[in-house]
Amino acid sequence: MAKKDFYEVLGVHKDASQDDLKKAFRHLARKYHPDLNQGSSEAEEKFKEVNEAYQVLSDPQKKSQYDQVGHADFKPGEYTQARPPSYDDLFRDFGLGDIFDAFSTGTGRVRSRAGADLRYDIEISLTDAFYGTKNTVAVPHLMTCGTCHGTGAQPGYVHTCPTCKGTGEIRKVQKMGNQPVMNIAQCPECGGAGNIIEKPCVTCQGRGSIQKTRRIEVSIPRGVKDKQFLRIAGEGEPGENQGPSGDLYAVVHVKKDNLFERQGADLYSSTTIGVKTAILGGEIPVRTITGTASLKIPRGTQSHTLFRLREQGMPFLNSEKRGDLLVKIVVKIPNKLTPKQEILILEALATENI
Repeated sequence: MAKKDFYEVLGVHKDASQDDLKKAFRHLARKYHPDLNQGSSEAEEKFKEVNEAYQVLSDPQKKSQYDQVGHADFKPGEYTQARPPSYDDLFRDFGLGDIFDAFSTGTGRVRSRAGADLRYDIEISLTDAFYGTKNTVAVPHLMTCGTCHGTGAQPGYVHTCPTCKGTGEIRKVQKMGNQPVMNIAQCPECGGAGNIIEKPCVTCQGRGSIQKTRRIEVSIPRGVKDKQFLRIAGEGEPGENQGPSGDLYAVVHVKKDNLFERQGADLYSSTTIGVKTAILGGEIPVRTITGTASLKIPRGTQSHTLFRLREQGMPFLNSEKRGDLLVKIVVKIPNKLTPKQEILILEALATENI
């Protein structure tokens, strides 16, 4: 018996796009897949035919070969699998995930779920932010029970649900007109867990987790800014149904410093000089984040002038490069001058021709 034309099998034209081929195949797969037509050999054969046609036409190289010579270069059953892919696997390959997840709406199997993330606030000084530091935090959170390893049952007292065979779901195929529809419901025997606990774990009372306080060392890098956070993977709450644990987010708060104000990687400070230094100039020591530095004051410096000390600020995050220190000079003018101070100032004014 001559094989049907592959385009005819899928019900598309020869100039059909890959999207058209995919849509046609999905439509026919829903109609003839053996999972939806259990016991029907006719539907199984039809699905094999549809599947073979799609396997050839969805491959650009095979499609070009088929367009030139037809069935001649294709052996009978070459692209027909002995056991067709399951309905779930088939539609997962189309990038849709588990097709049944989209219709579960709270019923069906209780799937693994990642644990909740936790937040912990850490307060450090500006000096700690400059050098980097380590902080040990005590975080109270749920942990997977070490006795039952999250199963909630005493060792040896948990078994696969006989009703749903461990799937957590009861599936039934019904006909609506000419279209088969698969109904999915949560297994009433195990509540969707897929297993049945005969004896709850005595340590966690069947919850699978216990409340504990865990001490975690957090490494804070040099140059960290206020309200930046550090992610410590896997240190959050344990997952549900043996899912992965969440993460711990340590939020860093840098306390205000009495001497320096920070803007990005730059630091700002102020220092006071006398009138004589402002007029005649000189060198003064100024505080830095690491110690002291010498600052040259030019003659005739005005009050509130900013001087920049290169690379005397904060480090950039995890870098040897540093910002600058900007020092504001405030000229202190005394309320009353002694006769000696008046003479000095007048001499300075005369010398500088001010």
